[in-house]
Amino acid sequence: CLHMCPASLLQLLRGSSAVITLTQTPGSQSVTPGQTVSFSCKASSPVDDDLHWYLQKSGAAPKLLIYSASSRWTGVSDRFTGSGYDIDFTLTISRVQAEDAGVYYCQHDENFPFTQ
Repeated sequence: CLHMCPASLLQLLRGSSAVITLTQTPGSQSVTPGQTVSFSCKASSPVDDDLHWYLQKSGAAPKLLIYSASSRWTGVSDRFTGSGYDIDFTLTISRVQAEDAGVYYCQHDENFPFTQ
């Protein structure tokens, strides 16, 4: 089976004072290649579409998959789809492959997301 573990909680500053808490579910998923898998990210306050998804593999820096809730970053497979707005967001991976294993993070940032 393929094992994927999203971060369960990530806190980021919005502006200079308010803290937006992002909660990801489920904590982990084990799937077989070819299946479809989804991760949910819920914001504690509305963030419009300023929500980005990353994949981090062991020993490597996080790589941007989806920016602005639903836009694929350059070179990212169309098997990765982002959706949602304001509070509830979803990352869906269709036809899962072994190379998709890793840690998936959602991030709120009003500026352009980290890409390297």
